[in-house]
Amino acid sequence: MRCGPASTKCNGEVSAMHALSLKLWRELWQLKGQMLSIALVVATGTMTVVTMRGSYDSLVQAQQAYYRETRFAQIWAPLKRAPESMRTAVATLPGVTAVDTRVVGAASLDLPGLDAPAQGLFISLPERGRPRLNDIRLDQGRYIAAGHPDEIIVNQKFAQARRLGPGDALQAIINGRSRRLSIVGVANSPEYAYALPPGSLFPENDRFAVVWMGRRALEAAWNMDGAFNEIVVTLAPAASEAATIAALNRLLAPYGGTGAYARSQQMSHQILQGELDQNKVMGTAIPAAFLLVAAFLLNLVLGRLITTQRAEIALLKAFGYRDREVGAHYLMFAMVAVLAGAALGLATGIALGHGYIAIYAQYFSFPALSFALQPALALVAVLVSVAAACAGSLSAVRRAASLPPAEAMRAEPPASFEAGWLERSGIAARLAAAVRMILRNLGRKPLQLVLSSVGVAFSVAILVVGLFMFDGVRYMMDMQFRQIQREDLSVSFNESLDAAARFDLAHLPGVSHVEVFRSVPARLVAGHREQSVAIQGLSADSRLRRIVSADGSISPVPISGAVLSATLARRLQLSPGDLVEVQVLEGRRAVGQIHVAGVVEDFLGLSVTMSRPALARLVGGPEMISGAFLSVDQHERHALEKTLKQLPTVAAIASPAATLASFEEQLGDSLFISIGFLLGFAGVIAVGVVYNGARIALSERSRELASLRVMGFRRSEVTVLLLGEQAIITALAIPLGWGLGYLLARAISAGVQTDAYRIPFMISASTYGTAALVVMLTAALSAAIVRRRIDRFDLIAVLKTRE
Repeated sequence: MRCGPASTKCNGEVSAMHALSLKLWRELWQLKGQMLSIALVVATGTMTVVTMRGSYDSLVQAQQAYYRETRFAQIWAPLKRAPESMRTAVATLPGVTAVDTRVVGAASLDLPGLDAPAQGLFISLPERGRPRLNDIRLDQGRYIAAGHPDEIIVNQKFAQARRLGPGDALQAIINGRSRRLSIVGVANSPEYAYALPPGSLFPENDRFAVVWMGRRALEAAWNMDGAFNEIVVTLAPAASEAATIAALNRLLAPYGGTGAYARSQQMSHQILQGELDQNKVMGTAIPAAFLLVAAFLLNLVLGRLITTQRAEIALLKAFGYRDREVGAHYLMFAMVAVLAGAALGLATGIALGHGYIAIYAQYFSFPALSFALQPALALVAVLVSVAAACAGSLSAVRRAASLPPAEAMRAEPPASFEAGWLERSGIAARLAAAVRMILRNLGRKPLQLVLSSVGVAFSVAILVVGLFMFDGVRYMMDMQFRQIQREDLSVSFNESLDAAARFDLAHLPGVSHVEVFRSVPARLVAGHREQSVAIQGLSADSRLRRIVSADGSISPVPISGAVLSATLARRLQLSPGDLVEVQVLEGRRAVGQIHVAGVVEDFLGLSVTMSRPALARLVGGPEMISGAFLSVDQHERHALEKTLKQLPTVAAIASPAATLASFEEQLGDSLFISIGFLLGFAGVIAVGVVYNGARIALSERSRELASLRVMGFRRSEVTVLLLGEQAIITALAIPLGWGLGYLLARAISAGVQTDAYRIPFMISASTYGTAALVVMLTAALSAAIVRRRIDRFDLIAVLKTRE
């Protein structure tokens, strides 16, 4: 039927709907505080989806576009030296679609204002044309020119940190020779989107550079004429990555191949992928908690509203409103709060998403990295919020729609009062009257008590989950750089030297103690399982570098056999006492067997530690060393670093204390931002649950509390009766939230363990205390807001209100 100007029925329907709309907006205004708190909970959940998942989508799109543009490799195979003719042999392997070779090597950089030598990773570029794989993307300047061997391109983060650009010069010591190099360009590469110095987990942009240089110039510097020491490969979609890696290892073994590895093990990609996975998980788990709380709050608020409006529902039905119209009217309360919250969450999430991506841009070098919200994600976020609201409101709306008019006209039957467990136990006689009243009222609604406690517990859990990561990272870094790496400086050589070089180091000014080490690339084989690792040989009495387990226990360096990290042992399914085959990937490429002397839980990499003499026997030949750990007189440290800077055999110098200080500075910035978000998240949930619970309790018990005031109870006594319930709910929620946070944190901790690092699962007492304190303060703030309403009680108006 179409409605025209003369249609009385249609005009009546429009007028009736208009009346319901007026009623809706009037009552929304009366419940504005409660609706606002629900909208904020929904907004926070929506914001988290938009920020986290939107950032995830933006990073994935930028990553994939960058990888396509630069033809990012899928497999890397480093080696000692191979003739260029091997390129053809690799290209004919099944599944290989593209191959490129290059010369790669480390060198020292002499930077002004820096006593210790900085590190440079030099990578060859063809003078004519561009690399077939792992191309660079110029940010400033130009590409290198043929016939100019001293032209270089440096990575963007290093250039920004040192304020360098095209036209500036860089002094480098390449294979023992000092050269002045001219910077002609600044570029990015997907290989070094997260540029890490060798052996580090944190960028050091002011002292580590990725340097691209002409192929011929690097071939001449490292005696690689017509040869290469790294090959990169891409595969057809259906090709087997594992089979290709095995074939590459067999093919390159005669040329000093140290083990091919896939993109998933490439450090920059691995760290970025870890961040992406974390964003994906957090962008799903946190919004789910908020929407569950929002559904609970809507059920609570609408349930109370329908209870207080029984007579109005009866009148609406008596005047001809259908069940469907009454149900839709009350459902609109939920929709208004949820849609307002979703709109606020979308706007805030987009703004935060831009800021979140800007933080990533500080650490990852990605061209055209910007936040772009996909319409599908925005639609999903809103629809999920609406679905949560409908789920939370369904039982209350169904009750309103199905309430018969005759029954609705009568007041709700009073609650049944009888002796409960409190009275039967005899405890009641020992409690104050106010406490008995509070406990009796809570005992009448056990389900509401449980749900309210769970709601507040979510805010505690969110704080525990957010803060535990910092506890684990702090412990990991303290253990690694104070208990394991106890040297003042570690020195790495360009190539292995005779063990007698330790005496040259010991005679340098300022050196008080020297311990040398050897690092050997090898492949461990246990049955059909194998893993490429670097075996580290230490002195039996080593005290500057120790084998320390995650629990702080110290394992001695074994005289025979090797100590393996637990992650490696689990991967190869090895236990103490087992034998494992070792294929040495340098020198004579010896093959032997060693027994597993011990297994330790550690934090960084896949470690294998032996005594130096045992490693020398395994490798064969004279005893060599790869570097040394030094104890240094701090008064002479700068002079020593200047001396080491001039030694052509020194490839790199590292200071555990400097690395730890740099990390703590970065952690401080991250901690400040993260805690701000966590406090906001937890506060929104706690305020939403506690404030709504107190407001509903005040609405339900207003006549009772007013009667007590008339009988002579003071405001403070009435306040205790009302807010005491919320205090008990909060007190129950705190240990529940600790337990929930513990379980969630353990699950997240298990999901972020990688070969590169393993954050220990631990939650400090301060984290539990901080979570409890924040929630208690938030609950106190909510109570203070409700207390103001109690102080403004109009006793006469309340007592005149019909039950």
